[in-house]
Amino acid sequence: MPPVSVTLRDSLQATIQCGHHTWLADEPLDSGGTDTGPTPMQTLLGALGSCIAITMKLYAQRKEWPLEGVDVELEIQRFKGSDYPGYEGTAFVHEIRKKITLHGPLDDEQRSRIHDIGEMCPVHRTLQYPTVFVEKE
Repeated sequence: MPPVSVTLRDSLQATIQCGHHTWLADEPLDSGGTDTGPTPMQTLLGALGSCIAITMKLYAQRKEWPLEGVDVELEIQRFKGSDYPGYEGTAFVHEIRKKITLHGPLDDEQRSRIHDIGEMCPVHRTLQYPTVFVEKE
């Protein structure tokens, strides 16, 4: 996978590049940004939602199931770890709420399996399991 590079200069608008693709991330006006792109957190949720939808569609195509489309809605909320039920750590907990709508004449078993497969997309797994950050040389 080609590397992603981010450039930020005078404003809060970041230019993101990967291969021949360029896009923006920014902050809203009330946070000091210029609102010329989604926030970094919105970009993260967009990456997750698109990965879920693409993974579901590819699986259905491979199985030759009649999945006609996927809608994914995501929201994120941050909690103090000590305030989150069932969590015993002290760090923050990020809860991602999702609503997935599958379109097409699928039976209940197909829908269930497609939902299970969506949770196996690479971005979902990256967020769900431990991630280690290291400095590049």
